[in-house]
Order: sequence, then structure tokens, then C-alpha cells
Amino acid sequence: MAKRSAGLLLYHIRDGALELLLAHPGGPYWEGKDVGAWSLPKGEVEPDEEPFDVARREFAEETGQSPPLGEPFELGDVQQASGKTVTAWGIEGDLDPAVAVSNGFIMEWPPRSGRQAEFPEVDRVEWFSPEEARHKLNRAQAEFVDRLVARLAPAVGSDPAGHATETGT
Repeated sequence: MAKRSAGLLLYHIRDGALELLLAHPGGPYWEGKDVGAWSLPKGEVEPDEEPFDVARREFAEETGQSPPLGEPFELGDVQQASGKTVTAWGIEGDLDPAVAVSNGFIMEWPPRSGRQAEFPEVDRVEWFSPEEARHKLNRAQAEFVDRLVARLAPAVGSDPAGHATETGT
């Protein structure tokens, strides 16, 4: 059975521009990888778990910060090339990347060495414009950016690249 993950796509408006918080996976496999390697903070959903509860838990584990208390909205599902389905919610909030600290995992490293090493699940989080986020994200997850921008456009106004604009009154 294909795996399923759930996550939160945190956003805010800074200096009139929409920004999205993305996570870079930790561990030796992802070291030095950038374009297409980033993800929203997310984690695997077990059969007895509610996806939104998993999204909130994983956000806390991968950033070291509680998820915002704002009103989340569904961004739906995407299927990654691996076959994994990712479900996401957009939520407004703020987080200082300098204070983000991820939980860790242990794996044999180097391979076949018999030695165990601990690595952070996420080695860093950063804010990106929608255009940058589309470029940095796993290809399938870039769809979440388009859905978030479309959802926010009527409320905050935005151009096609996702830059916030003044809405007339």
C-alpha cells in the first residue's frame, strides 16, 4: 500500500509579499541537494491517525515550534513520483528559521560501516516567495503553492507569481 503523509504549508505576508515556509530534509542523502529537494513540514500518516493531527504533530517535530492557532484551509492531495500521497493545509503564521530545531533519526552511516549516526530530520527551514518555492519543492508538492496562491488571491490580492498587492476598497 502506498504511503501517505500530511503537512502544513505556513505562509505570511512580509513587506507586501507572500512568503512560504519550506523544510530541507536532513541526513547525508540530502546534503548538497537543493532544487526539488525541499518539502513542506510533513510526516507519515498511520492507519489509525487523522491526517490533520499528523500535520500539526510533524510541524512541531520538524521545526521545534508549535503550529499556529490560525484557521487552516485544505490544499488537497498530491501524488509524488514515489507513489506517496501528500495531504496539506495552508495556515497563516510566523516562525523564525534561526530558532527552528528538528527532531532527529538514527541510521547506519557510512553505509555498511556498522556505525550508527544521528541526523536531524530537517536540517533547516526557510521562507521563500511562491516562485522560489515552486522551484525548490519536490515537483508534485509545487501544486500546493499554486493552490495556496489561488486561495489567497481574492483576500489579499496577488499577481500570478504570488506577490501580494493592495486590494481596493
